[in-house]
Amino acid sequence: MGNLKFYIVDVFAEQKYAGNQLAVIRGAEGLSTDEMQTLALEMYYSETTFIPTDGMRDGGFDVRIFTSDTEMPFAGHPTLGTAFVVNQFILPEPAKKVILNEKVGPIPVTFGDDGVLWMRQNPPTFGETFDHAEIASIIGLAPEQLDSRFPVQIVSTGIPFTIVPLTTLYAAQHIKIDWDRFNALMNPHVIGSALNGILVFSPEPYEAENDLNARVLFDTPTMPEDPATGAAQGPLASYLSKHHYFGTDAVDCRVEQGYEMRRPSLIMLKAHDKGEHIEVNVGGRVQMVAEGELIR
Repeated sequence: MGNLKFYIVDVFAEQKYAGNQLAVIRGAEGLSTDEMQTLALEMYYSETTFIPTDGMRDGGFDVRIFTSDTEMPFAGHPTLGTAFVVNQFILPEPAKKVILNEKVGPIPVTFGDDGVLWMRQNPPTFGETFDHAEIASIIGLAPEQLDSRFPVQIVSTGIPFTIVPLTTLYAAQHIKIDWDRFNALMNPHVIGSALNGILVFSPEPYEAENDLNARVLFDTPTMPEDPATGAAQGPLASYLSKHHYFGTDAVDCRVEQGYEMRRPSLIMLKAHDKGEHIEVNVGGRVQMVAEGELIR
């Protein structure tokens, strides 16, 4: 087998060297799962994706997604970044829509004329809610620093996240999670999940043109915080819609993430209640950074 072509892109980034980095490895059909995991660890980004072949199956491109520790059934910025690579380097000419076949099923990505890529995520599921005072204690805040008007709740569009509404940016900046207590509380409700993450958000952004600030954290030494997390922002969009955070089920907002990591990211959310389910779309821009070959 010859060398492997790879691409590095920044996702949810308004310019290069911002957002969340992604490595996309092409022509990976002959790689074993262990080899993919080894290469993901070599890249050491929050995720690396593998496109087995340049051909389509059932109208979409098969994709496998790995963190440095494990394979993921779905992830947000890898979906947008891989779709970008498919559109730019695999298709004979750019298309308005690309479908990626992931473990959770086919995920469509559309390409806007303004450069924004949009993924339609699976309909959300809403899980357990938790006592505000208990969660505040676990994440190192006072109870009044959580917004009592809205629940602390597990929400998933493929990967479950615990959504925590805060009152101020200061609160978001100063969370300190007791992971032993957090995991003991959450694990019974997220059995089988590849990750157990928390998303905290506040209505006070760093940038005035944005609507919300968010942080996403995990109990893992290789990825304790993520600069941009599409798999968590879909649940956030669902949460905002269900609980009428902006006064209505319609959500059309800009969420910043990654500022604390010096990787400023912009995630665009659209959601609305269609009766049977909430339709969720997560968008952002992708910047091409590098391409090369992995020597076999």
